[in-house]
Amino acid sequence: MSVTQSDFRKAMGCFATGVTVITVDRAGEVHGMTANAFTSVSMDPLLVLVCVDHRARTHAHLHARKRFGVNVLAENQRAISEYYARSPEIHQHPEEAGASFDRTAHGTPVLHGALAYLECRLHTTQEAGDHTIFIAEVEDVVVREGEPLLFFRGDYRSVGAPIGSLSGSENQEAPNLGKTGLGRNT
Repeated sequence: MSVTQSDFRKAMGCFATGVTVITVDRAGEVHGMTANAFTSVSMDPLLVLVCVDHRARTHAHLHARKRFGVNVLAENQRAISEYYARSPEIHQHPEEAGASFDRTAHGTPVLHGALAYLECRLHTTQEAGDHTIFIAEVEDVVVREGEPLLFFRGDYRSVGAPIGSLSGSENQEAPNLGKTGLGRNT
């Protein structure tokens, strides 16, 4: 059986993700890109990864700067996601999409209103087809209250109501998914 890129894209679209904007300082300017190929890797040391297309301008900036921010978008930041998903040649006025930034002590741009922010220092890279996997050590984290912006089957979504337990008891606690998600019980 031969899998087409279209079939692969449809299958991957069935996996709901959060939405991030990866930010990097380059010569005093904020460069960014929308990314949903982002996940935690390790709790010791604290590592995350983001996958970036070789053609993306941010790809070269990440290699050069070796420090970046991951901004987890809140449900009201769709316009910011769409802005940074476009070609970087038109990234002239991020404030028109509602994006404004502070800087960390290292100069890394932090998006106002993001649900979470992770300041990262590049640890290693791995070439993978037409992308590079950037693995980075997390040096600082800021978490805010709110709901995330989600992406599913090519559309933005928001979190729905919690799903009841399988046993029918509405007061039963959710299963323990471990400290890093579904992969480990604690």
